[in-house]
Amino acid sequence: MSASAQTTGIVNSLTTGRLPKWATWAILGGSWAIMGVVFTLIAAASDSEFNIAAALFLGTILFIVLIFVFALLVEGIRQAKDRLVTALVVSAFLIALIPLISLLFTVVSNGVPRFDPDFFSQSMRNIVGEGGGALHAIMGTLLITGAAALISVPVGLLTAIYLVEYGKGALARAITFFVDVMTGIPSIVAGLFAFAFFALILDDPGIRFGFGGSIALSLLMIPVVVRSSEEMLKLVPNELREASYALGVPKWLTILKIVIPTSLAGITTGITLAIARVIGETAPLLIISGFTASMNYDLFNDRMMSLPVFVYTQYANPGSDVQPYLDRAWAGALTLILIVMLLNLIARMIARIFSPKLGR
Repeated sequence: MSASAQTTGIVNSLTTGRLPKWATWAILGGSWAIMGVVFTLIAAASDSEFNIAAALFLGTILFIVLIFVFALLVEGIRQAKDRLVTALVVSAFLIALIPLISLLFTVVSNGVPRFDPDFFSQSMRNIVGEGGGALHAIMGTLLITGAAALISVPVGLLTAIYLVEYGKGALARAITFFVDVMTGIPSIVAGLFAFAFFALILDDPGIRFGFGGSIALSLLMIPVVVRSSEEMLKLVPNELREASYALGVPKWLTILKIVIPTSLAGITTGITLAIARVIGETAPLLIISGFTASMNYDLFNDRMMSLPVFVYTQYANPGSDVQPYLDRAWAGALTLILIVMLLNLIARMIARIFSPKLGR
């Protein structure tokens, strides 16, 4: 190819038309709308439910094809390839969100019918069929998870501080190894351990109480807190520690006043993730905390209901009229999601307040 032909090709590639900035979002929205109409018609024809996950997935695939075609017609092959790769990257992110969107849509649409004041002000005591609520389960979840956090956060944070600031040799390697092992422990094993431990200690083979559930959950929380806190403490620059030591500040005070405040935002986020990790556990609480239809505010006495177990029992053991039980199960699942969302919002607020304020 001659130099003049190459120059002409470059000039043409730089002076071709351009799609407007809003075209990408318009094509994406149009693709989703087209698939939404198609799946609505399919659902109406077959008398089935609207499949939002399939509509979003196929709409995203259609978007990839359309953005390439429009870019090829308007901008040329070079820009079309660029937009194709960009669309593939964005589509991978959107496809990863589809299960979450589908989950939220399903839970909200099914949980709203019983999301009423009675659901948050009544228990299931003497309730058969319609009515009742999940107040006893909500209180049980808050008490059990709160006690587990009180156990796990100090232990996990102090362990992370030891590993980062003091730990050396065989002991530190052993702690790291066992933390890694605990991270992969199935949740039901934690429940069985708590049940066996208290059954042997208290000599009661039928023991069921809330604090046992807190112990089981703490076994699942501690490794998450250790790992997340350890990584945040490692991110604190050594220059800050050395500057503190140069001023004559002892190591323990440097950790307390410099290291922890600097990493507090990340530590808070890690603790919130640990709580979110265990707040939805069903198997260990079903084993050691049991289930009940009555209110129980005492962690150390009698069975205590939790939201995950409430959802499970309502769904797995319905009465002759199934729908009220399913409505309560979906409402309990929606409540659990809202609690986790609230915890994340609180963690972000704490992180924003306590994060280091950098100078301009």
